[in-house]
Amino acid sequence: MGALRLSCCFFAANLLYAGAAADLARQISEAGLDSAECYRVHDVTLTREDIRLYFTDGFFLFGKPVAGAPVSAVFVSSVQAGDGEMLLLPPTRSERESLSSFTGSPNLNEHFKAAVLLFTDDTYHDLMTQIGADPANRKSPEMGLTLAPDWTSVVRNITGSFETRLVLDLLSGRPVARPFLFAAIGGKQLGNFDIVYDLRSQQQITVGRTSHRDNRSFFDVWTCFESRSVRNRQRPGPSPEFEVDDFRIEATVVPPDLRLQVVTRVKVRPGGPARAVPFELSRRMRVTSARVDGRPAEIFERESVRSNLIHDRGNDLFLLVPAQPLEPGREYEFEFHHEGAVISDAGNKVYAVGSRGNWYPNRGLQFARFNVIFRYPRDLDLVSSGEVVSDTEEGEWKVTRRRAATPVRMVGFNLGFYERAKITRGRETVEVCANRNLERALEARPRQPVILTPQPPPVWAGRRREQQPLAFPAEAAPIPSSPAARSRELAGSVASALEFMSARFGPPPLHTLTVSPVPGAFGQGFPGLIYLSTLSYLSPHERPVTHLRGSQQLFFSELLYAHEVAHQWWGNVIATSGYQHDWLLEALANYSALLYVEKIKGSRALESVLNEYRADLLAKGESGRTVESSGPIALGLRLESSQTPTAWHTIVYEKGSWILHMLRRRMGDERFLSFLAELRRRYQWKSVDTESFRLLAAEFLPAKAADRKLESFFDQWVYSSGVPTLQMKYTLAGKAPALKLTVTLQQSGVADDFSVPVPVEIQFGRGAPPIIRVLRTSDQPAVFTIPVRQAPTKVLLDPGNSVLSVKK
Repeated sequence: MGALRLSCCFFAANLLYAGAAADLARQISEAGLDSAECYRVHDVTLTREDIRLYFTDGFFLFGKPVAGAPVSAVFVSSVQAGDGEMLLLPPTRSERESLSSFTGSPNLNEHFKAAVLLFTDDTYHDLMTQIGADPANRKSPEMGLTLAPDWTSVVRNITGSFETRLVLDLLSGRPVARPFLFAAIGGKQLGNFDIVYDLRSQQQITVGRTSHRDNRSFFDVWTCFESRSVRNRQRPGPSPEFEVDDFRIEATVVPPDLRLQVVTRVKVRPGGPARAVPFELSRRMRVTSARVDGRPAEIFERESVRSNLIHDRGNDLFLLVPAQPLEPGREYEFEFHHEGAVISDAGNKVYAVGSRGNWYPNRGLQFARFNVIFRYPRDLDLVSSGEVVSDTEEGEWKVTRRRAATPVRMVGFNLGFYERAKITRGRETVEVCANRNLERALEARPRQPVILTPQPPPVWAGRRREQQPLAFPAEAAPIPSSPAARSRELAGSVASALEFMSARFGPPPLHTLTVSPVPGAFGQGFPGLIYLSTLSYLSPHERPVTHLRGSQQLFFSELLYAHEVAHQWWGNVIATSGYQHDWLLEALANYSALLYVEKIKGSRALESVLNEYRADLLAKGESGRTVESSGPIALGLRLESSQTPTAWHTIVYEKGSWILHMLRRRMGDERFLSFLAELRRRYQWKSVDTESFRLLAAEFLPAKAADRKLESFFDQWVYSSGVPTLQMKYTLAGKAPALKLTVTLQQSGVADDFSVPVPVEIQFGRGAPPIIRVLRTSDQPAVFTIPVRQAPTKVLLDPGNSVLSVKK
């Protein structure tokens, strides 16, 4: 083993001088399987914390060495009674529920007939140690000659999907500081599925499968969680590979096709020794060259299909390989030259910017300062995140300079032919930009009627959402000649929402907020810049959409702009630490918008929206299951699977709003608003996770509240799924004034351990004050009996909508 380590270090040292990531990738792709390294094996085990792989009886065929040792292997049970077995026990309720929804079992115990392994850890050493220790295991090169032709192409295809990651790890030499193991399993009952053990990931263990539906590929994550050593604090969780600050971006919009050419400079501070640095960039952009402190650096990029699908953020991973290894803690200047087609034409000189948050290299959306310069044709208008530094003209070009002096996580831009309306209130200024023309989709009248369902995509969820095409009923309403007609009215509305939220959450990150239009049926919020669907620029009677129910019209009229304004705080001041916590930002933004709607339209408007949200959650899909039962909200983007491709939006936005509404009812209005203000204060320019959010919320419960740490509340509403059906009955016995009222509450439709406190309000006539009692549900009927002097006029179950439930 010592010789193996030495050869690996020698190989890595040579790479340092050659800087040949591409050469290393070529070696990986050409390695193939080594028929001479085939072994007949019995009872070999590979354990990676919570993952256990048992190779009971079969053959192992290893790949040819790369950087001193193989990085691939194949196991096949092609013998009589041959077998492999995989065991995994998810540690949390939500992960067990997720796994069960895909496999029918909360634990994974699957026998398999074949497995393909890729690894940069000690897998080869661990397997060979066991193979050599048992005399029953023997070398079988003749079987290798049989297996290699059948499996070489399979291994190369899978290796190609992880080539960038393999290069990243192997460039550092062995042992790899944060290695990974990938296993493609051919299960006997479940079919093919993947296992990933990745010490670079925030959640080290992932199990799932690639699926296809409606001409779209998904990676259905069955379960994903922190490994045992990280959960038990025996190993620290992964820290960022590097810190970034001081972005200086120079972007040119080149006519006639409006191609974007960009130079991005950024200060980078590595967290540890780095031979290669991973970055992400939109798939619509391509890096053409890079430098580190002025010296040319290698750019390595491959289309890693499977890896990108597993970690789908809408970006591609690429590596920057400097001429010399980077030292931890030292600050370096990185310079990227990149270009691509991120601007598309929606017709009538209306443009759409895709890849709005990932058009420059970044990784992890860290808070940083930004200075941005845009050069673009003089006849266009352009808006961007940040405070105005200057707007000038240079011949046929306009030059726009923007600066974000306070830390922000990303910057965006938009362009078109705009008319503008500006309103200043106090320190904050709102400027609304409206296209002078309507996009062509709003003018066309299709022959077949199609009803639009607005689904705003997230900014902060990490994965890119493409714009949704517009489609309208044939009986579309008349369209105004310009969407600019309501610009000043819209500016006033946005300023009102900004003023409302600033009074409750503190000042926004930037004092200027620009509103710009996008084709489609969604919005998006950047620091100081929000995108709104063109439909929000039109009055309700002018929108070419009929048959929309109340909350959908309200969505375009009030909710959309208020939601995106709220992202100035929830997403731009406060971030989250991972996709499983991103529901917080969308739920906070959406409920903040509902608070604003409640202020301007009254409590009935809020109740109406919540009632429609409940109906959406309880709607049944093709399988007969409700949308809400697709999984716990803590699964985040994983709710968007081949089984439930639209569940993510309904659960995160709508159940998330219900969760916050239920917390509000537990706290009371004053405490709830204080809680939101403290959330902003405590986590400004930081990341919050679900557990930190829970503990902070618990601080604002009334002194005598049950479930003081909100553990039961979060366990049921956040980490699990289920909406109870509540049925109340009451009886009166005796004669006035010595009556006895007995109330019985029965719960159904949820797990036996589901339990929530539900208020019951007993009302009397003649001005007598109501009596309020709280019943806690369980799998048994909840009962209380109280003496009353007169018969009640009403007995109301949960009159304040404090519980998401179905009442009977």
